[in-house]
Amino acid sequence: MLLITSPRFEEHVTPPGHPERMERAHVFDAAAARWIEKGGRTAPPRAATREELSRVHDAAYLDRMEAIAGRAAMLDADTFTSPESQEIALMAAGAATQAADHAVDHHEAAFALVRPPGHHAERDRAMGFCLYNNVAVAAAHALARGLDRVAIVDFDVHHGNGTQWIFYEEPRVLYVSSHQFPFYPGTGAADEVGRAAGAGFTFNVPLEAGATDADYRLVYRDAVFPVLDSFAPQLVLVSAGFDAHERDPLASMRMTASGFAAIVRRLTAAAPDGAIAFVTEGGYDLDALAACLDASFAAVALGPDAGVLDSEAAVAAPRGTRALEAVRAAQRPYWRGI
Repeated sequence: MLLITSPRFEEHVTPPGHPERMERAHVFDAAAARWIEKGGRTAPPRAATREELSRVHDAAYLDRMEAIAGRAAMLDADTFTSPESQEIALMAAGAATQAADHAVDHHEAAFALVRPPGHHAERDRAMGFCLYNNVAVAAAHALARGLDRVAIVDFDVHHGNGTQWIFYEEPRVLYVSSHQFPFYPGTGAADEVGRAAGAGFTFNVPLEAGATDADYRLVYRDAVFPVLDSFAPQLVLVSAGFDAHERDPLASMRMTASGFAAIVRRLTAAAPDGAIAFVTEGGYDLDALAACLDASFAAVALGPDAGVLDSEAAVAAPRGTRALEAVRAAQRPYWRGI
């Protein structure tokens, strides 16, 4: 596995008390250092180009973002820039694209440790701490280089509204999201399934607050992985947000680092010829974020035989069962075997 990151991600500075703070970059740096000590490889990110961004963002929005380069700005109630933010956000989107290229070209997992996150950013606006939609930029880049089937799996606790709407009518991109619901940003109901040619290619798994590792394991085993298998992606991109962790201050889920590692391991095993790229999203308890990153790296490195990660003895609560029933009802016209 290749890690793509840079100490420069600390240069995106948010106001005091903001949860998406520069210390998250310090967690990335420490995780990368531990990875190197174990013999792992890292690479610096490159900046995304305007051409790459324009595949998922409107020209007027890109113009506005370029105009605020070098100064602090408030883009919405939650989303801020500092003088370096434009440059750092370009690096985040570029790192995601770079990770996708590495996964496809080398048949090996890549993990982009980036901030600001991206999955709330829509075509024409920043939102929810996100400036550019990093994983969407990477997916559109993969399509542009000739891939026909790209899957995005988003396990951030918040629904990725930006990613969903960008690809809502695109049958070449399967967007799968497991998230707390109802919750910010208000999207992500099971019956949001895509539109026109994209109908069935948005696959939302809304979970009630309090969902555990076992609830997640149930919906991934019985819904997410069967759909991934049917779609047969040529590349899997993962919006790897770790804010469903039980210690995270912004949500109400009860996931653990081991639970995330189990999902990561299964996703890696499901990826075609090792073509999987992870891109960080949320995760706001610093100790929990560090533990989740280390566990995820280990899960990728150990591969599909690391069954110890699964906690198979855990029993899913009714939350998982209710989520699975909602997904099956909404997706029955489009997918068999779930």
